[in-house]
Amino acid sequence: MTSKQRAYLKSLAMNIDPAFQIGKSSLTPEFTEAIAECFNTRELVKIAVLKNCFDDPKEIAQVLAERTQSQVVQVIGKKIVLYKESKDNKKIILPN
Repeated sequence: MTSKQRAYLKSLAMNIDPAFQIGKSSLTPEFTEAIAECFNTRELVKIAVLKNCFDDPKEIAQVLAERTQSQVVQVIGKKIVLYKESKDNKKIILPN
């Protein structure tokens, strides 16, 4: 992913609300599975890490990206944005 594409995805992510929240149980297999299913309908997913989760948001983002075969767009504070290109429901067209 180029920096231009990342910047475009960041601008799209500004306007969406977090679809998931990670709490004190951190990353469970069920949570990872729910995010993977969410990528069936969306290409861009925003996740909020709550204050009672003591894991590092950057580490959580990397693990989630590996497990769901997605890409980390950004991690700002306790917000994570992931992107996975959809083959069926393609809505986001990345610039070259």
